[in-house]
Amino acid sequence: MTYNLKVAGIERDLTLCPIADDLNIAAFILFGDVELTERCAEALVKLAPEHDVMITAESKGIPLIHAMSRLLGENRYVLARKSVKLYMSDVVKCETQSITTAAKQVLYVDGKDAEYMKGKRVLIVDDVISTGGSLLSLENLVRQSGGEIVGKLTILAEGDAAQRDDIIYLEKLPLFDGKGNAL
Repeated sequence: MTYNLKVAGIERDLTLCPIADDLNIAAFILFGDVELTERCAEALVKLAPEHDVMITAESKGIPLIHAMSRLLGENRYVLARKSVKLYMSDVVKCETQSITTAAKQVLYVDGKDAEYMKGKRVLIVDDVISTGGSLLSLENLVRQSGGEIVGKLTILAEGDAAQRDDIIYLEKLPLFDGKGNAL
């Protein structure tokens, strides 16, 4: 089963993936799709509020924030990692639960990146916002680092996220029942 998505002037057929017996989500994958990534980045930068730095969570937001940074002429963005890397020190961390990840996960920001965000206007970027679990963790990481959140930008608002007034998105993405019907 698939869902035909139209976003940023592009159409893609997204595979429906079961996350429960009576619930499917459409798999939106930027990895490897340069055209989709670039077109979505171009559309999002037009909606981006004034900011000093952008942050995203590992890993699907990486190609998007990279393309947006290039288009905006910004030479640096912050990445919240799913694990602590050897080069990281004085990490800031926050636990999250995402609809696409079965177990709880923890997001980490390197201490140098946390210091970089301190006192800055921070724009949160993600590919899809659904339950808001990852978004909440990113918000907490920014606040713990002393940054000021000036916007939350995403390509797709999935399910109830489309009703939120605190996010900016390009298109709505429905959830689907067990038979593939949009809810």
